[in-house]
Amino acid sequence: MEYLGAHLAFKSRWHKTDEELCRHSMSFVLHKAIRTDFFESYLYLLERYPLGEFRKIELKIQGPGKAGTYFALDCGAGIGRVSKHVLLPVFSNIELVDMMEPFLEEAQNYLEEESDRVETLYCYCLQDFTPAIRKYDVIWMQWVSGYLTDKDLLEFLLRCKNGLKANGVIILKDNVARQGCILDPTDSSVIRDIHILRNIIEKSGMNILAEERQPGFPELCVPIWMIAMQ
Repeated sequence: MEYLGAHLAFKSRWHKTDEELCRHSMSFVLHKAIRTDFFESYLYLLERYPLGEFRKIELKIQGPGKAGTYFALDCGAGIGRVSKHVLLPVFSNIELVDMMEPFLEEAQNYLEEESDRVETLYCYCLQDFTPAIRKYDVIWMQWVSGYLTDKDLLEFLLRCKNGLKANGVIILKDNVARQGCILDPTDSSVIRDIHILRNIIEKSGMNILAEERQPGFPELCVPIWMIAMQ
């Protein structure tokens, strides 16, 4: 129950800063943080681990009667790091959604020749975005769920659920607290523990197909988990 106090503070701050600060993606924070040597190294590792990790989880969610590899949606996409290193090597076509228009403009350069396989760039915050009905094999959310309140995250998962094709899968990858919730008052983000995330997913009516904790990081770092749901 410790997380309840954090969420009350989170909700209060969110109300005061809706139009000023809160409705942005984690990609904005990472974009600033990459200026330091630590985060340059951190992102270097994270861009190379996910593909191998996705390959492991892929065995559980793809194949006959499972998710296809035709269309993926990258939520909170930023300049397209996840799209480039994780999604485009697997999926034929992708779409990106992020509330920062400059990031989406840069994504077209960052993805280079692979940008031809990007069908649409959506400039929306996730609270206001509704994926097209039954369009996507995989909807990917990485380092953006912490900028959604519990209510907004639940409602977004419900909309994403409607955006999946038959056998489609939602993958959520994010920092995960070891216990309760950790509120960052500087940007109104929250890190939830795995039990809170599971509870929100359960309320959405989806089942967890697979979970993986990202290996290879020191205990000093906040754990990173990937959750596949359907």
